[in-house]
This record gives sequence, structure tokens and C-alpha cells, in this order.
Amino acid sequence: MTSSGSIDRDFLLANPLPEINVSAGKDERGAVLIIGGSSEIPGAVLLAAEAALRAGAGKLQIATVSSVAPQLAVAIPEARVIALAENSDGEIDPASSSRLTAEVRHANAILVGPGMVDEPGARALSLALLEIEGDAPFVFDAAALTSLKSEATALQRCGRDFALTPHPGEMAAFNNTSKEEIIGNPLDAGAKAAAHVGGVVVMKGPTTFICSPEGRTWRCEGGGLGMATSGSGDVLAGLITGVAARGAPLLLAAQWGVFVHAEAGRRLALSVGKAGYLARELAVEVPRIIDELRP
Repeated sequence: MTSSGSIDRDFLLANPLPEINVSAGKDERGAVLIIGGSSEIPGAVLLAAEAALRAGAGKLQIATVSSVAPQLAVAIPEARVIALAENSDGEIDPASSSRLTAEVRHANAILVGPGMVDEPGARALSLALLEIEGDAPFVFDAAALTSLKSEATALQRCGRDFALTPHPGEMAAFNNTSKEEIIGNPLDAGAKAAAHVGGVVVMKGPTTFICSPEGRTWRCEGGGLGMATSGSGDVLAGLITGVAARGAPLLLAAQWGVFVHAEAGRRLALSVGKAGYLARELAVEVPRIIDELRP
């Protein structure tokens, strides 16, 4: 494994995002599909969805439990919201995967997991989605991520690029180890997981490490203590997915998403305060940050 490179402004200026043609319509800017939410945590999908649009994606589809779909459709009128069957716990019924075949095939990037808690259901849903033909990359977060801890073969066999975005607790569950061990050496944990599953791993923390399956790693300093707040990870997952939808390779999308997320936190720390700003405020900063990083 090589030593970690640094993701900063110079890195991003040297590794720019694909340009969006000035005459491009929403289809050319890319379609995001976000699958997640539950009756108790519908807001995670909302945070991720807004972040994906702020990152520059052109179209947004959200698939969530039927009990909250109408409210989400009103809260984010830019999206098409698909109401899925839910189980008695208010989680997505895994059999709903068949309802999403066309959407998965036609999306440019797919996020699975924000707001999902039930691991067995998330595992069944994720495995079914991986079987659908298509080439859009997947980003797995929350229960969809931890539920795939024993599914390296299925991930490698899917034929798509994919990324996992764990915080230390999720990585501990994924690796069947303690959170303290992950905190003690997050780079090693992320790199081993990336090599094991064959995908990009974004190991979140005060310093976030982006690990490729080939063994290359990068580090990005965090945006400060205010980032440790409910919903911040959902915003990051949405940013990565949105950047991927607009045409960036998934590894580059992860690198850009992590830096822009941290930079949004740094700016809010100055304008609002070091602690107390809301995760929903992060996405508002994103378009300006991306524009400033054009070469």
C-alpha cells in the first residue's frame, strides 16, 4: 500500500471534474437514483437528494417507503418520488426491488441506504439491485453498507463500480471488530476493506481517507467539529453520487465529494459557528465551492 496523497485545492485543480456543456439539458447532466429512508428516518433521503442536485446532477429520483413518499415529494419538488411497499417496521420491503428495474437501468449513479436501519432487509434489497443490468455506479451507505459485510463476491460480480462510505461504527460492524480499533487506524481499515470488496471505500472521520481497491489512498482533513452532526454523512453520500452522475469516475467523485463536504463545513464554521450549524446547510455551500475549483 502506498502512502496517502493529500486531497486539497491543488489536487482538485489538477484533477478537474468533466465540464458540463453550456447547452446541456438535464438528461446530459445525469440522473441520480436514491433508494432509502424509513418511516422513522425519512430526512436522510432528503439531505442526500438535495446534496446530489447541488453537486450538479440534472435529474433526481427518490425511492422510499410509501408512508413518507407524499411528504418527501412536497419537501423536494425537484424530484420524482417513487412510493415503495414497506414492512411492519416501516422499512422498505426488499421485494420492491422489482419495481425499480427500469430506474436502476437508466440512472447515471445510484445511492442505496440513507435512512435505512434494518440490515436483513437492506441486504436483500441491495443484493437484488446488484443483479439488475446496467453500468451506473452504486454508493452504499448506512444499513445497506453494513449489511454487505459478507457479500464481497456479489459486489465484485455485479460488474459496476461501487463505493462504501462508512463512519468508524459502520466500519467496525463491516469488519467485525471494535470501533476503538477502527479509530486507532482508520487508514488501514479502509484500505483493507477496499482491497477485500474490490471497490472504493470512503473511511469517514476527522481526517477522511479515500481508498481504492488497487491499494492507493488519499487523505482529506475534515471541516471541523461541526461536521459531527446528524445527517452530515447523508449529505456526503449525496454529493459523491451527484458528482458521479454528472460524469466523473467514481473514485474522482469520492475525492471531490469529500473535499467539497469538508470545505462547506469550514465555511459554515466561519459564518455560523464552529458547532451548531445543520447538516442541511452544507449543501447550500456546494455550487459556489465547485465553481471556485474550476481550473
